[in-house]
Amino acid sequence: MCGIVGAVSVRNIVPILVQGLARLEYRGYDSCGVAVVANGLQRARSTSRVAELAEQCSSGKLEGTTGIAHTRWATHGAPLVHNAHPHFSHGTGPDAGSRPGRVALVHNGIIENHDELRSRLQARGYVFQSQTDTEVIAHLIDSLYDGDLFEAVKASLKSLQGAYAIAVFCKDEPHRLIGARAGSPLILGVGKDGQEHFLASDAMALAGVTDQIVYLDEGDVVDIQLGKYWLIDKDYKPLTTRQRPVKTVLAHSGAAELGPYRHYMQKEIFEQPRAIADSLEGVDAIVPELFDLEMNHAPGLNAARVFKDIDSVLILACGTSYYSGCTAKYWLESIAKIPTQVEVASEYRYRDSVPNPRTLVVTITQSGETADTLAALRHAQSLGMTHTLTVCNVASSAMVRECQLAYITRAGIEIGVASTKAFTAQLAGLFLLTLALAQAKGRLSDAEEARHLKALRHLPAALQAVLALEPQVIAWAEDFARMENALFLGRGLHYPIALEGALKLKEISYIHAEAYPAGELKHGPLALVTSVMPVVTVAPNDALLEKLKSNMHEVRARGGVLYVLADADTKIENGEGLHVIRMPEHYGELSPLLHVVPLQLLAYHTACARGTDVDKPRNLAKSVTVE
Repeated sequence: MCGIVGAVSVRNIVPILVQGLARLEYRGYDSCGVAVVANGLQRARSTSRVAELAEQCSSGKLEGTTGIAHTRWATHGAPLVHNAHPHFSHGTGPDAGSRPGRVALVHNGIIENHDELRSRLQARGYVFQSQTDTEVIAHLIDSLYDGDLFEAVKASLKSLQGAYAIAVFCKDEPHRLIGARAGSPLILGVGKDGQEHFLASDAMALAGVTDQIVYLDEGDVVDIQLGKYWLIDKDYKPLTTRQRPVKTVLAHSGAAELGPYRHYMQKEIFEQPRAIADSLEGVDAIVPELFDLEMNHAPGLNAARVFKDIDSVLILACGTSYYSGCTAKYWLESIAKIPTQVEVASEYRYRDSVPNPRTLVVTITQSGETADTLAALRHAQSLGMTHTLTVCNVASSAMVRECQLAYITRAGIEIGVASTKAFTAQLAGLFLLTLALAQAKGRLSDAEEARHLKALRHLPAALQAVLALEPQVIAWAEDFARMENALFLGRGLHYPIALEGALKLKEISYIHAEAYPAGELKHGPLALVTSVMPVVTVAPNDALLEKLKSNMHEVRARGGVLYVLADADTKIENGEGLHVIRMPEHYGELSPLLHVVPLQLLAYHTACARGTDVDKPRNLAKSVTVE
């Protein structure tokens, strides 16, 4: 959500800025823009795609050696051009609104006290042209500017409440760019020969431009000029390269190529066998060292020591990652015998809870920058729960840097807003965590370890077999495309998979979908069942199968139409009002990783049939970096 790219160079940097925005499109946005210093402040903005912005820049001959660019996901103010970033200050006086001032700024995050600041600045004569909280920062910096942009930005930050990553320049200092972050990610890219430097919210934006990256910590401010840069921390103390080292980050843009697929989501669904194989590469035995993170080690700290010390697990996550956590709860309690609590991250920090210092706090996040999950982690730490581990897809993310331990999935970049391969890779990582904890507690025999490792190694082949079911799923999708509502049912370990299936369908097809534990049907949801309310049922051959069959009879008795994902030996047959897709094999504890794939395909093909924007569904963003 919301992408920032900025640069100071000796060459025209508009093509670099636009290319950077294109590489950040996967994060989700509803407007975009570029601003440069060129005979004052110049900009181009659009509520269309980055490609249209590029045409604007080309036809308008927008050029400059210092500039900033942004993709915006609307929070304050509708997705209209006048609300798009970059924002300019407009000075004071009767004609202030008709002439740009001297400050240009882009911003990720939310400024909570923007109303108060807006009133104060309006009283001083500043004219606002947008409904955004961001324009407040531009005017505030302008009001404090006295010839030194770095000092004006530093002074302005003292008045800001909320989360922000900003990049700002001033026409009076045309070869200078200031960045600052608090609660939202920002990186510094060091250019070749030191003749140009960059800012970005994601290293992916700078792929092919520089691989030399400095990660800014919470509260850092960076001053970028031609041939040099320097940083200060939240206490305004200068930072050395030892404190903020330059790291080589290979953010390959090739992974973002669509190739022969119709949409990125389709590509990513079919990449799941490879994503799982890559995530499990080198896992020859269940050892605590799988979760060690050398860069974060304190003396004597390692996973083996932490796993022996903890007596419970607290999982914090949002959205699809939350459902992977809900699945892991079943594993952790049944295999490792460890009490486990799963919390929606955005709720956890706002309620009173009972902390346990012997809890392992596990965060799950694809991007590692999810604002709600980061805030929940910090809240747990503030309560004295210092044992922390993340399952994350981005090794260089804030989440990985702030946790003691980590399991880095190797799903590769995920462009589609609706998560697919990241979800199954998370499940694989969480299953490994379950086995490692079971082993640390003496609850995993050698025979059980060998059995589980064999099943994990077979997962890529098993997933390929499930993907071969796509033609049957397409036939279901033709029915679903005509519907406006759907129910999803699961029991036990597969209830979270039903939740994930419902989420996928509503995310990209805009069909209202809900999921329930199948046993809850008679406690209310059964009232919704009619012939136009399809009921998707996840039906593995496990201990709850007969109970689930009874629930299916309840649906059929009310005229409902069932769509069942059944294992081969469940004896559930196709019939009137009963559509069955048979899974290639029963997969025991790892069955959720297989059953979720047809649900992903169902959502995808239903959305295609309805003509929605599969990869960029309305109102949603990929990386949710605001609360």
